[in-house]
Amino acid sequence: MLILVTYDVNTQDREGRRRLRRVAKQCTNYGVRVQNSVFECVVDAAQLRKLKKVLEDEIDDTKDSLRIYNLGNRTKTNVEHIGIKESLDVEGDLIF
Repeated sequence: MLILVTYDVNTQDREGRRRLRRVAKQCTNYGVRVQNSVFECVVDAAQLRKLKKVLEDEIDDTKDSLRIYNLGNRTKTNVEHIGIKESLDVEGDLIF
């Protein structure tokens, strides 16, 4: 399934900047950054549970916000991209 992970981490102090880096790092383990604090991830149910747990452990829920949108399995029809940044096929092969 395709999920969209968005977050807003309070970076007014050193610990907040540290949380922001850790949240972003965890998201890169599961998906592709499509905007500053937005990741598209293709995961199964077990990976989604694990990702939620990892992210919940990283954020400070009194200062930060985390949103996860389940876009389902039809990624080609659920995502429309307009603009200059090239869209990625999150289910395709990654070549480095």
